Amino acid sequence: MKKYKEGGNKARVEDCGLNIPRVREVCKIDGKWAIATEYVEGVTLQKMMDDHPEKIDEYLDLFVDLQMQIHAKKVPHLNKLKEKMQRKISETTLDATTRYELHTRLASLPEHDKVCHGDFVPSNVIITPDNKAYIIDWAHVTSGNASADVARTYLTFCLKNKKDIAEKYLNIFCKKSDTAKQYVQKWLPIVAASQSVKGNEEEREFLLSWTNVVDYE
Repeated sequence: MKKYKEGGNKARVEDCGLNIPRVREVCKIDGKWAIATEYVEGVTLQKMMDDHPEKIDEYLDLFVDLQMQIHAKKVPHLNKLKEKMQRKISETTLDATTRYELHTRLASLPEHDKVCHGDFVPSNVIITPDNKAYIIDWAHVTSGNASADVARTYLTFCLKNKKDIAEKYLNIFCKKSDTAKQYVQKWLPIVAASQSVKGNEEEREFLLSWTNVVDYE
């Protein structure tokens, strides 16, 4: 059923003007739901970064441009980002006081309706031989505040021990979008708590270390 819903989300964003491999079929294979999508030939932006670290600024510039293109879209009937995060915070192992502080912080932040990818990382961008960028893996797409999506990407870089790249990425995004860095940082404990519900023990421990809202006042 999760794959079925993912296919529905992906189909909703396909026609919003972004380069997305189209869903060919949502079907069951050996009793499990699967999504068949259009094949896109190319290499991931992550591989390009790994192979040419001297071009990291250029690649991050492209990466941010693509994310801003996503945020510029609005697609009806997507799940609401804030509702999803409220639910996830309630599922964490955090104490009641911390959960209350996170719920309160989340409720106070603006309610937007921008398309948020939910897992926007360089490995989910494919560059074709003719330099066309395709964005894949729309399983976590929601409608909400773009800064939450940025906080998610920032934390993913940090999880992979790439704090320097995370900071470069955040600086580039904030400059290009004219967003105050402090505004994105307000989302960090909320997004970290939400993401801590899944993943291995090491990742949970790392993410939970970001959940003190006082650090970001």
